[in-house]
Amino acid sequence: MRRREFISVFGCAAAWPLSGGAQQPTKTIGYLGASTRSAEAQWIAVFVQRLRELGWIEGRNVAIEYRWAEGSEEHFVQIATGLVKLKVDVIVTWGSAAVVAARQATSFIPIVFAASGDPLGTGLVVSLARPGGNVTGLSNQSGDIAAKRLQLLREVVPGFRRLAIMFNVDAPVAALDMREVRAAANTLGLDVAIFEIREAKDIASAFDALKGRADALYVCSEPVAFTNRIRINILAAAARLPTMHGRREYVEAGGLISYGTNFPDLFRRAAEYVDKIFRGANPADIPVEQPTKFDLVINLITAKALGLEVPAILLGRADDVIE
Repeated sequence: MRRREFISVFGCAAAWPLSGGAQQPTKTIGYLGASTRSAEAQWIAVFVQRLRELGWIEGRNVAIEYRWAEGSEEHFVQIATGLVKLKVDVIVTWGSAAVVAARQATSFIPIVFAASGDPLGTGLVVSLARPGGNVTGLSNQSGDIAAKRLQLLREVVPGFRRLAIMFNVDAPVAALDMREVRAAANTLGLDVAIFEIREAKDIASAFDALKGRADALYVCSEPVAFTNRIRINILAAAARLPTMHGRREYVEAGGLISYGTNFPDLFRRAAEYVDKIFRGANPADIPVEQPTKFDLVINLITAKALGLEVPAILLGRADDVIE
């Protein structure tokens, strides 16, 4: 088990790729960042590094046009349209809503999604083996992951019987996650309360509504929640609510536990998709791949603040412990 001090995603700024060299880039990537530059810095660093290993060096033979939507679906559409006007060679993004916006903007420019919750169910591809259009990439969906997350909460939260689920009703992947979590909670005999958000301004009112109604909070991850993860965790701490998340960045921002796909690994693999397309592959023929790496991350600082004792056996299973 690796143990480390709490770090901020802003600490990756020093590793941000810099453009340089006199050679004129021959390819251009349009990057539609669904969240913010600082939030996605670690993923981008891995993506750019893998491109470099494959022979694509930013500022030398490939240019990257970065745009940041800050969790706004309206911005997804604007950014996707702008990247199409720039005539980029490929668009890279993550999250179902951002991918949908990109696909609506173009049916010709290849689109690579580094992560999408349910590309088949949301209609992004016609099949996982042969996507069929101009869109392909990596799914971060795993069928039994919701049940595993609830089991982890049961190991940490004494008397856990009431679960609150917060999800963005406008985000297809969050709606899918919510349904899977609710079904798993019903199987476990938990009482479930659903709290909907659409924008950042809805988060505080959602916490007001769930006061006294839950023993733990499950946050369905999508760009609005991800962009506002610090705020969500501050409000959860004030309400003394243990939280479960799908990605480690939430726990690095003060959440209690996360179990889910390793996003840096997905972005590393997304660079390989871009490489294939640059070398002539048709996105319609490149299969959508599933996640292969999952992380369990526990924040002992948050656990202590909530008065929770994390079992030693669970700590031994963790990939990372923040203390």
